[in-house]
Amino acid sequence: MSVPFASALENLLRPASRHANDVSTAHALNLRQHALGLPKGLSLRWLGTAGFELGYAGYTVLIDPYLTRPKLRTVFGSHALRPDKRRIEAYVPAADAVLVGHTHFDHALDLAAIAALRGSHVYGSSSAVRLMHLHGLGQQVTQVTPGHTYELGPFEVTFIESLHSKLALGLAVPASGELTCDHLDGLHGSAYRCGQVFGIHLRVAGVSFYHQGSANLIEELIPFRNVDYFLAGIAGRGFTRDYVARSLRVLSPRVIVPHHYDDFFRPLDAEAGFSLNVNFGGFVEEVARVSRDFTVSTFELLQTARG
Repeated sequence: MSVPFASALENLLRPASRHANDVSTAHALNLRQHALGLPKGLSLRWLGTAGFELGYAGYTVLIDPYLTRPKLRTVFGSHALRPDKRRIEAYVPAADAVLVGHTHFDHALDLAAIAALRGSHVYGSSSAVRLMHLHGLGQQVTQVTPGHTYELGPFEVTFIESLHSKLALGLAVPASGELTCDHLDGLHGSAYRCGQVFGIHLRVAGVSFYHQGSANLIEELIPFRNVDYFLAGIAGRGFTRDYVARSLRVLSPRVIVPHHYDDFFRPLDAEAGFSLNVNFGGFVEEVARVSRDFTVSTFELLQTARG
């Protein structure tokens, strides 16, 4: 049995004690106790799952926004997934640019609805382009070139080739490959194929962010060091060899903001839960084993930090 798989199995066998530890750890590390130290005028909000909103100088960037959060039975049912426009309108007052790291449903379902509602421009893979064209919004999407820096208002954004964690028992990426659906009625949960995977680097107001939407990476392709804020997706890391250590050694972040650990089948206005096998407390221990000098700060759902 591989070490990642053994770790995942151990967590599944101890759900009650693990959940209690996760809750207390996340609460203790909430940014209310550990200030992020954002520059004046810069805001950061967690939208749940891998989603974030950054605002500066009147310009708003979203990363992997996922607000609809349909129930489990809906995602894996036979009907197409539909964005909940009322939730999007309520939770996303503005969005100039939307960045997407890959096109699984929990990262890409709401892209087109946000773009249509707020006039946003979407940046992502060829699968993201296809998705936007399916919605008749091909003029509002750009297929990104890895390594190229895009100037979006006051933000400088660079997409870096990356990997998705092998969530299928450490053997495969679920729903891998390109999004190939050719009509909206076929966009059920599994039709949202992963597509190309990116880490996303942003620089604004003199600080840098690195967003990792899934718990894997290609460290030799990441040119950035000493980032200020590492937005670290942690679900599924038990299936990725040394994910935490590898990430921290290459990025050397000042602050780590973990995400993608919440139960994203619950609506945002419900009591927050944890995804299966996330082991949040274990993540904090893994960080400390690399170095105790790192600061880990957490957000509550929809919580905003401001400089």
